[in-house]
Amino acid sequence: MEPVFNKMTPAGYKAIEQEIIDLKKQRPQKIKNLAAAAALGDRSENAEYTTSKQELGRLNSRLRFLAKQLQYADVVKPSDNDILDIGKFVTIEFLDDHDQLTYQMVGKQEANLDQKKISFTSPIGKALNKHKVNDIVTVESPAGSYQVKIIQIHI
Repeated sequence: MEPVFNKMTPAGYKAIEQEIIDLKKQRPQKIKNLAAAAALGDRSENAEYTTSKQELGRLNSRLRFLAKQLQYADVVKPSDNDILDIGKFVTIEFLDDHDQLTYQMVGKQEANLDQKKISFTSPIGKALNKHKVNDIVTVESPAGSYQVKIIQIHI
């Protein structure tokens, strides 16, 4: 079976690398906490030991997950053309109320609406992907369909 690679922006790749560095800095303290809790005695009724063990387990699990994200990353650098693709910014106008918003098209693990980053696999991302300025696109979402017009695309 062929491995599946996850598309992401260079910034998304760097963010995962930074999170790994930050977590690795926390690991020695988590190990010390576990050792100190284990030294308290009976582990069967030792809440500190159980909590420390769970925290270290979550940290190690997150490190393994992030390492896999990097291992199977397909870092996409946006090309300088007029077609919307991952890594590019797009300004769209919602045709029902004429609101305009600007988003960055990113990989699914980078998506964050608070930061105006939409995944290319989301309903709006799928609809907008590979379109050009002035295209009118119909977005099929769980809440219903709506139309948007692409106003601007840039890197």
